[in-house]
Amino acid sequence: MEKSNKLLHYKKISIFNNINKQIFILFGLVSISLISFDYYFKNSNLTFPFIIATLVSSIITFIGIPKLKKIKIKQIIREEGPRNHILKQGTPTMGGIFFVPIGIIISNILYFNKDNYKIILALSVVILSFMFIGFLDDFLSLKKQLNTGLTSKQKIILQSFVSLIFIIICASNNLIPQSIQILNKVIHIGNLIYPLGIFVLLAESNSTNLTDGLDGLLSGCSVLIFTGMAITILIENPNNNLTLAPLCIVMAGSCMGFLFLNKYPAKIFMGDSGSLAIGASLGGIALLSNNLWSLLIMGGILATESISVILQVSIFKISRRLKGKGYKLFLMTPLHHHFELKGNNEILIVGSFWLVTLLLVTLNLIFYI
Repeated sequence: MEKSNKLLHYKKISIFNNINKQIFILFGLVSISLISFDYYFKNSNLTFPFIIATLVSSIITFIGIPKLKKIKIKQIIREEGPRNHILKQGTPTMGGIFFVPIGIIISNILYFNKDNYKIILALSVVILSFMFIGFLDDFLSLKKQLNTGLTSKQKIILQSFVSLIFIIICASNNLIPQSIQILNKVIHIGNLIYPLGIFVLLAESNSTNLTDGLDGLLSGCSVLIFTGMAITILIENPNNNLTLAPLCIVMAGSCMGFLFLNKYPAKIFMGDSGSLAIGASLGGIALLSNNLWSLLIMGGILATESISVILQVSIFKISRRLKGKGYKLFLMTPLHHHFELKGNNEILIVGSFWLVTLLLVTLNLIFYI
């Protein structure tokens, strides 16, 4: 019995060491990439904001965890989820209220009263608005002691309203292009940018929300996607996009700092306040920089998570209507839960999704180099 306990103890240590190695490799990879691009693009200066945002985010989140525990802001696990997630019951949540404002504050300090500051201001408003929607959802969930706060309809209405206001403000200030760029091809869409913009913000924020289901999954993928977006913007136009690239990298640093505490076993979850804000950040930046195609490629994991849910629900409903019995394509959705129920270790799944995201980011950059 004692030998068995020792083996279990060593196994746990090995797992923790692996996730720590993965995180430091991720941090090192991003840092080296930024140093290289700062050397190549002399006026980019991305490394310093990334490191500062990482440090501040990590410290603020660390300080905030005991505060959340004190006021009993703890995660409620949905009953229909994987059974092993019951062990996560009681972990502090709403971590988004710590790391998301860090990115916003640093960005505003860097670009206050400078050229194109209105871009930062517009993005700050939409990101914080989505964070508030997520906060409201988290708060109501805790108040009800259920894993549902706002209804799906209420969420969509609030998100659509905020998205519409954001698109109108950006369009009236000539901040948003009325075209879509796919590699070297530009497609003019005119006023269709309004419904497309709303769709992008809704789709991206809900995709990130669905992806946030395993410790460190969304925060790690977000670090890579934000970094990839920053580098893409620099490669496309190093002179005119130096506002959006640093914003991407500050958001990457904020997610990186949070990841140190969100890794398995998570000391804190980001909640909807974090996941919805990340999605709004990615969608908003992609719209203003005309990089929707790049976001689609680099955010392939986010899209796949959403598609898995859509397919699961559609196939179940159609088969039940046609055959009287609903059939499932996956054991459980979003997709990461399917792999969990197949017996895969949580750290292995997270690491694999990070690796896929890294490959997709690299693939996107190859098109621009």
